[in-house]
Amino acid sequence: MKKHTTLACSTLGLFAACTHHAAYAEFLNDSKATLSMRNLYFNSDNRDGAAAPNKTEEWAQGFLLNYTSGFTEGTVGFGLDSLAMLGVTLDSGAGRHVGSSMIPSDGEGAAAQWGRIEPTAKMRLAKTEARYGTLQPKIPVLMASDGRLLPQTFQGGQVTSKDLDNFTFTGGLISQVTGRGSTDRTGLSVVGGTQDSNKFYFAGTDYKAMKNLTLQYYFARLDDYYDQHFFGLQHVWTLDAANSVSSDLRYFKTDSNGANASASGRAQGYAASGYSKDRKGEIDNDTWSAYFTYTHLAHSLTLGYQSVSDGSNFIQENQGSLVDKGAGGSSYYLFTDRMLQSFVRAGEQTVFGQYAYDFAPLGVPGLRASMVYLKGTGIKTYAGPEQSEWERDVALEYVVQSGTFKGLGVAWKNGMARTEAGRNGDQNRLIFNYTLALF
Repeated sequence: MKKHTTLACSTLGLFAACTHHAAYAEFLNDSKATLSMRNLYFNSDNRDGAAAPNKTEEWAQGFLLNYTSGFTEGTVGFGLDSLAMLGVTLDSGAGRHVGSSMIPSDGEGAAAQWGRIEPTAKMRLAKTEARYGTLQPKIPVLMASDGRLLPQTFQGGQVTSKDLDNFTFTGGLISQVTGRGSTDRTGLSVVGGTQDSNKFYFAGTDYKAMKNLTLQYYFARLDDYYDQHFFGLQHVWTLDAANSVSSDLRYFKTDSNGANASASGRAQGYAASGYSKDRKGEIDNDTWSAYFTYTHLAHSLTLGYQSVSDGSNFIQENQGSLVDKGAGGSSYYLFTDRMLQSFVRAGEQTVFGQYAYDFAPLGVPGLRASMVYLKGTGIKTYAGPEQSEWERDVALEYVVQSGTFKGLGVAWKNGMARTEAGRNGDQNRLIFNYTLALF
C-alpha cells in the first residue's frame, strides 16, 4: 500500500497529503499501473507510382506507462489517469523513412526518439463517468488508431453512462488529436482537407435488446466538414456447444456541413479528396456492410459485402493532408479497413472472406492463424472506366500461455494489395507485445 501511495503521489503530483485523508483511500487502493512494451518492424513496399522513395523500412521500440487511479470516496468520486509514451528508433535511415507513418520526422530523416505525457481527469456519479483530457474512443464514429508503435490520442471531454439497464450512453466533444507518428497536437480534418476543425461532437447508445442481440445508434459532427449517422446490429446465434453463427450489420450516412457544404468553403481548403459528384470535394456518402461468421470449434469462416455510394468516398476524420504529416492515419469501424487498403472509394462494391483457425485443439493454445481476401469493384473515376482493387492479408499470432514470459505476444502480418486506383503495395509487420503489471 505504501508503495502504491508513494508512486501515485509522486508521479501525478495529486493530493500531496493523500495518505492523511480517508476520502482518498479508494483513489489509492483501486489505482493500477501497467507498462506496455511494443517492438515493431515495419516494411511497406510501394511497387509502383511516381513517389520516391518507394519503400518504408523501419524498426522501433515503444513504451507506454498507463496509470489508472481509483475514485475518491463519496457520492461524487474524482480521479486522475495518465499515459506516458516513449518511442525509440532502432533502425531507419535515408531512403527508408517515408513521411511519418510510424516514426516522426526530424529534419530529413527519422527522429531518434519521441514521447509525450497525456493526463486525464475523471469524475464518477453512480454508473456515469465523465472524463476530460486524453481520450482513446472506440466507437463506430471515432476509432482511435493503434496500428503502429504508439497509439493515436484525442483531447476533449466524454461522458459514459450505464445507469439505465441494458443501455450504454456515450457523448462528448473532441478538440484536438495527436497522431500515431507525431508528438504535436493538431485540429481535426479529413483526407484532402488542408484546414482543420476544433469541434468534433459525438453521441450515441448501445442497447442490449437481448443476451445475444445489440443495437447501436451514433451521431457525429465534424464542424465545417460532415454530419454522420450510424446504425448497427450485432447478433450471435448459438446452434450448439460446437457451432454458432454471428452477424454484424452496419450503415453510415454522411453529409456535408459548414464550409464543406459551400463552394467557397471547399475552395478555402475544406474539401475532401477523391471522387465526388460535384468534382470539388463535397462529402455525400452512404456506406453499408453486412458480414456473417460461422464458427465450428477451432474454425471460423467469415463472408461479407460492403457498398459505398458514388456521391463521394466514405469519410471519417483523418489529418493526413495537414502540415504535420505525422498527424495522419486513422481507423474505421469497417471490416474492410485492412493493412494497406480500406475499400472506401466512391462507388466501390466489396466482397470479402476470412478464414481463421485456433490451434488450441492441436495442443498449441495461444496460436492463431488467419487469412482474408477482399475484392473491390465499381470505383468511380472522372474519366475512363470504373476501377477495381484487391487485397490479401495473412496473420500468424501467438501469446505465451505460461512461464516467465507469460503474456508475451508475437505476431507476423503480411499484406499484398493491387489497385487500379492508387499504388500497389506489399507490407510486412513483425510485432512483439508485452504488458507488465506494476501494481
